[in-house]
Amino acid sequence: MDKDMCNNFIYVMKNLEYDSNNKNYNFKEDTHFKKYCTGDSCDNDLDKINAGCLYLFDTFFKDVSAFETAANGNIHIVQYILIWLSYMLSLKSHEGITNLNDFYNTYIMDGGKYNNNNIDYIVGYNGYKDLIDRYCYLLSMDMSIMSKLYDAFNTLCDMYNELYINNSNCAEYSEKANQFVEKCKEFNIDYNTSEEIPYLHVLLTLLDGYDNLKNKCRDFPSIPGVPNKNYEDISEVNNKELKKKLLYI
Repeated sequence: MDKDMCNNFIYVMKNLEYDSNNKNYNFKEDTHFKKYCTGDSCDNDLDKINAGCLYLFDTFFKDVSAFETAANGNIHIVQYILIWLSYMLSLKSHEGITNLNDFYNTYIMDGGKYNNNNIDYIVGYNGYKDLIDRYCYLLSMDMSIMSKLYDAFNTLCDMYNELYINNSNCAEYSEKANQFVEKCKEFNIDYNTSEEIPYLHVLLTLLDGYDNLKNKCRDFPSIPGVPNKNYEDISEVNNKELKKKLLYI
């Protein structure tokens, strides 16, 4: 995780807005989104959310250059896209859509823009659908839990952006750090077990990002109950996966 990665999500959130009064979604600026709509026009809310999702996948995975720069070679960004997607869907009810799996069946499973992608720079993956299938355990996760994960992710991104602008004053952002820790504590997970692996894996990915900030700001609070081995384990898994999955062209 870094400031530039977070800014791509912030761009989408600022330009694909939910109007809580009218209960609909609107593009504030649609230049980068309309090409993902049918006929350059997204006629309903789900089409607009789908366009935002495709924009994020293109930003991070369109080609090897995007993957190496925007994504920093981190395939786990797919998790962030999925918790963003779930959060956006949760803002209002949608007929026939109760979780990510319903959206997957409607837009992703047979959708050409998710399947007809040339991402052979990651061995074993042919399209964005394959990347999503890697994290299929998130598709049936309770959307209220996914929204909490997104809330923690959003707070973490705020810290990355603010510390990038003024990285000499960690104390100024300690309140945000405390907020992030409290959000993580709400999950009440035993990090030493794998019983709730879907929640655990996403949280560890977020905590790894927080740990990078904590290395710069030593006074930021630690997450209670998280043994160091979890960070080491997930880093080891990430390194092994990258060695297996990446094939540069």
